[in-house]
Amino acid sequence: MVIGFPLAWFLANSNGKVKSLVEAAVALPLVLPPTVLGFYILLALGPSGFIGKMTAFAGTDSLAFSFTGLVIGSVIFSMPFVVKPLQSSFELIGSATLEAAQTLRAGPVDRFFSIILPMAKPGALSAVIMGFAHTVGEFGVVLMIGGNIPGKTQVLSIAIYNHTEAMEYSMAHTLSIGLTVFSFVVLFAVSALNRRFRLPVS
Repeated sequence: MVIGFPLAWFLANSNGKVKSLVEAAVALPLVLPPTVLGFYILLALGPSGFIGKMTAFAGTDSLAFSFTGLVIGSVIFSMPFVVKPLQSSFELIGSATLEAAQTLRAGPVDRFFSIILPMAKPGALSAVIMGFAHTVGEFGVVLMIGGNIPGKTQVLSIAIYNHTEAMEYSMAHTLSIGLTVFSFVVLFAVSALNRRFRLPVS
């Protein structure tokens, strides 16, 4: 959300080729195979990557095959599901409301907290729910970046795969049902939010 808010605001209030390039970059995880995205993020986080070199220079451990690396990869992969609802909310606000507030001497910070944030609340809620839910069910990116280290980088989707591969269908079935119920509840919540506030999901 820290990255998504300013990015969505920029996209909602800009035009031209730069906007098109940024929108394409944000939407890239929607069409790019997760393994491809995960592979390049892994290279960036590794010892020879630009992020890996910075962490090595700072004297910290490599982010590859770590929980922190998983978080970074998940943020990148779920960015479209966060930015698009926020961008739609910001575009619905329009410039007239903000210009009217400016004429009443409302500063940028005041306008953000008293106008933008309250009016964008439905989109922000959708962004939080969809971004989190999309991350929970991800398989390819987290497997490429974090591997499959029990207790450290093993996530639910990978655990289901492991149980299925070991022919432990009962446990895989239990976990799959839980993830299915969770996904349904998430989609129901987003649908209820959009029906209440009449905002597009993404």
